[in-house]
Amino acid sequence: MNSFGRIFRVNIFGESHGESVGINIDGIPAGLPLTVEDFLEDIERRKGGTQKGTTPRQETDLPIFKSGLFNNITTGAPLTILFENNNTRSGDYQKQRAVPRPGHADFVASKKFGGFEDYRGGGHFSGRLTVCLVAAGVIAKKLLAFPPSPGGEGQGVRLNATILEIGGETDLEKGLQKAIDAKDTIGGILECRVTGLPIGLGEPFFDSAESLLAHAAFAIPAVRGVEFGTGFAAARMFGTEHNDAIENMDGKTVTNHAGGVVGGITNGNELVFRIAVKPTSSTPKDQFTLNWETGSMETFSVKGRHDLCIALRVPVVLEAVTAIVLADLMLLEQRIPRVLTPQP
Repeated sequence: MNSFGRIFRVNIFGESHGESVGINIDGIPAGLPLTVEDFLEDIERRKGGTQKGTTPRQETDLPIFKSGLFNNITTGAPLTILFENNNTRSGDYQKQRAVPRPGHADFVASKKFGGFEDYRGGGHFSGRLTVCLVAAGVIAKKLLAFPPSPGGEGQGVRLNATILEIGGETDLEKGLQKAIDAKDTIGGILECRVTGLPIGLGEPFFDSAESLLAHAAFAIPAVRGVEFGTGFAAARMFGTEHNDAIENMDGKTVTNHAGGVVGGITNGNELVFRIAVKPTSSTPKDQFTLNWETGSMETFSVKGRHDLCIALRVPVVLEAVTAIVLADLMLLEQRIPRVLTPQP
């Protein structure tokens, strides 16, 4: 439901136009230094209003720590972080309540929860809650890079997500201009790369590294597809072409068509995967859709403040969910100790 992970376990809560959104994280090792400043860079990357094509809604998004931190060091107890919602315009959603927005969860949420759901701004289904994922990702990234205790690992794992294309264009400005010219929204493709992973993370079948990463990636609103390594292109290759020949006893391969995972287990090579992000569902362009008060279809356009291209804000969120999965797997393999001892 709203929880994910086995040791590094996150529980997300809140609604877009409620008092706040937040996250509770269990399983964080004791001894991790953590301050508000650690979160600022990634939270700024996620914000709207800071780049062309994103929503003008802006929130301060300074993390408020409620538990699990003492003297700026994690205690080993569950860590709770809140983010206040201060820049809301709920009236935009009351006016259009009669028409469940195409592409949004309005219709299915109402059916599933009997009409009791908070529909303002998408409520609990909103991309607003990705700020919580980003916060958990900040902590996971710190764990992956933390200097290890004797005999431990966790140092040198680095990850980075980038936008490969927008609207089918590798020139991102050109892709964004497509949406502007059409007065519509547009999607994109992102790639995440991770270096420094050890051999052996993940399990066969249901808890394969790809299964867990795909599970987490699809928790990002607007994600429509995930592929690893050569992905769907592998279906058009010969086996001898696709197989990654092993070069040495460290497991380094000549090619990396597998994207760093074989048999569901990391093989020590670079982890490479991509996601497809759909066009933002909220578009000012007229659509013909259902009015559930009259029971008939009518012309409708979405009002309010929305992203022209949500993909622009997704890289840091993709890094976050990737780090969450990898930190959990590292803890499961005892490659990150449960009590961290900073080295001098």
